[in-house]
Amino acid sequence: MARDRIGIYPGTFDPITNGHVDIIRRALRICDQLIVGVAENIGKNPLFSLEERVSLVNHELDLINQATGGGQASTRVFGNLLMHFVEETNAVMIIRGLRAVSDFDYEFQMAGMNARLNPNIEMVYLMASEHQQFIASRLVKEIAAMGGDITSFVPQNTCKALAAKFS
Repeated sequence: MARDRIGIYPGTFDPITNGHVDIIRRALRICDQLIVGVAENIGKNPLFSLEERVSLVNHELDLINQATGGGQASTRVFGNLLMHFVEETNAVMIIRGLRAVSDFDYEFQMAGMNARLNPNIEMVYLMASEHQQFIASRLVKEIAAMGGDITSFVPQNTCKALAAKFS
């Protein structure tokens, strides 16, 4: 029996952006199952609570799963070492998005470290789509805080959640 190709797409998702959604949709083409790992990551001082971030991600995954006709994507929270989380879920790959050369520098270091921790887990990098390359959660929050239009950067549900945070 063939082993399912379970992928982990880890992140803080504070908040989930259209760039994240794009990576999720594309990752589902190469995974049998995709687990979006929402990192607790309180050290980053997230704007949204863990529960709010999970809810926003789940909303988008529900839409994606409906569109694809299956429950291939799910969410799990993790607060431990990413490689331990990957092993706990029986995943075989970690999905990461790359927007710019600066992302590559960081991811190159992480890939080396992760390969030393578990050489059986593949790192899979998806280049950001050309319309999503510049989107970063940090920038979206800054624009929203200053009353700017973020409708082209985040899903509608996230846009509403950001508006509520800054109203």
